[in-house]
Amino acid sequence: MTDLSSRPHRSPNRTSRRLEHRIIALRFTRRWGPHRIGYHLHVARSTVEQVLARYRMPRLSYLDQATGLPVRRRKPVRYEHPTPGDLVHVDIKKQGRIPDGGGHRMLGRTIGNRNNKKQGRGYSFLHHAVDDHSRLAYSEILVDEKKETASAFWVRANAFFQAHGITVKRVITDNGSCYRSAAFTAALGDGIAHKFTRPYRPQTNGKVERFNRTLAEEWAYAATYPSDEARAATYANWIHHYNHHRPHTGIKGKTPIERVHNLPGNYS
Repeated sequence: MTDLSSRPHRSPNRTSRRLEHRIIALRFTRRWGPHRIGYHLHVARSTVEQVLARYRMPRLSYLDQATGLPVRRRKPVRYEHPTPGDLVHVDIKKQGRIPDGGGHRMLGRTIGNRNNKKQGRGYSFLHHAVDDHSRLAYSEILVDEKKETASAFWVRANAFFQAHGITVKRVITDNGSCYRSAAFTAALGDGIAHKFTRPYRPQTNGKVERFNRTLAEEWAYAATYPSDEARAATYANWIHHYNHHRPHTGIKGKTPIERVHNLPGNYS
C-alpha cells in the first residue's frame, strides 16, 4: 500500500463552496454583474469574476433578458459626456398602480387580475432626470405627464443638481408634447440647451432607459407590495441607495455620488 498525498485537493485560499454557490445563485436568479454581486456579498469583485469564470458563466450581455438563455449579441458602443451637467436625460415612465390588497404578484394571476378589474387605479407617472456622466438621478412619482407637471418637475430636478455642484448645460428628452411646450422651455431658461431624441430611437436616451430597467428589476418588481402606497413609500430610500450605495458597472464600479467630481466644497 502507498501513502496518499497530504496535499489538499482545494487551495486553502480558494473561495468556499458555499460562497461560490451563493455567487452563482445570484447570477442565475438576479442576473447581476460582478460589481453588484460583490457589493451584496461583501467580497471583492475579482473574487466574483474568478468564480464566474470557474463555472463558465456567460457574460450578461450574451443573455436574453426575458429568458436568461445565452444569446450572442453585438457589443453596444458606449458614449459618455466628459463632465457632470454636460447632458441630463429626462424621461417619464408610465407605471400601473397596485390595487388595494395587492395585484397578481401577491394574490396570483387569476385573483390578482380580478382584484385589479374591480378597483383598478390607473397609472402613476415616474419623472426622471439622469446625469449622463455620473448617472446621478433625480426622480419623483407624479400624477400625470402634463406640461405643467413636467415643467415643475424640471425646476426641482435642476435645483437638486445645483445642490450637488452640477451646472446643467443640456437636456435631452423625447418628442412628447409636454417637452415641446412653451412651459417646459421657460422652465429650462436661456442657459440650458434642449435636445430631442430621434424618433423611434429610444437608445438615443439610453442612460435613462437603463435607469428604467434597473428601477423595474430592483424596486418596482423586486418585492411584493400590498398596495401602491406601500410601494411608493419605499421609493425615496431606493433612489438614495441608487445614488449613494449601488455600484454601477457602466462607471467602473463607482456609485453616482462618487463620480460627481464637482461636489460642494471640492472646488473653489
